[in-house]
Amino acid sequence: MTVYFDRPGPENTEACLEIALKALKERGLKNIVVASTFGDTGLKFAKALKGEGVNLVIVTHNYGFREPGTIEMKDEVRKELEALGAKVYTGTMVFRGIGSAIRSTFNYSEEALIAQTLRIFGQGLKVCVEIAVMACDAGLILPEDVLSVAGTARGADTVALIKAMPSNMFFNLKVREILAKPRDW
Repeated sequence: MTVYFDRPGPENTEACLEIALKALKERGLKNIVVASTFGDTGLKFAKALKGEGVNLVIVTHNYGFREPGTIEMKDEVRKELEALGAKVYTGTMVFRGIGSAIRSTFNYSEEALIAQTLRIFGQGLKVCVEIAVMACDAGLILPEDVLSVAGTARGADTVALIKAMPSNMFFNLKVREILAKPRDW
């Protein structure tokens, strides 16, 4: 059963955490990927999952997302996440990378087309797919069913069960279930 939130945003984070914890246990999943720009959402999940034997991968924005040479997540937060047992991944965002440079110069890129198509289902679902691919590309999860959690701007408002794939096999990826998402975003 999909949970629909009236609005997107961080006020849905706790509910997404509960939905994710329940899904991990009921389905026997061992991998969860969570988007976290500043680390707040990542910390909530890392604290809740500590000692549960779950492979928690926190995916951040890439360096230079907002300004060249910078990243939003502070080193102390990254270290705290890692101390809690999470793996923190910072790398090229699948739908942003070189495609952003092409889009800004030529007004088109395949990555932007895929990202915009996924946004039809919500910004959070687009990010859920993207971070599953990024974690798979980095070898932090295998190409198998994973729980993916993301949001619209801050916090979490979307939870999806995804058969992850690396980016070079993107069209073999499957969104198996959408467990939670906002109705409007």
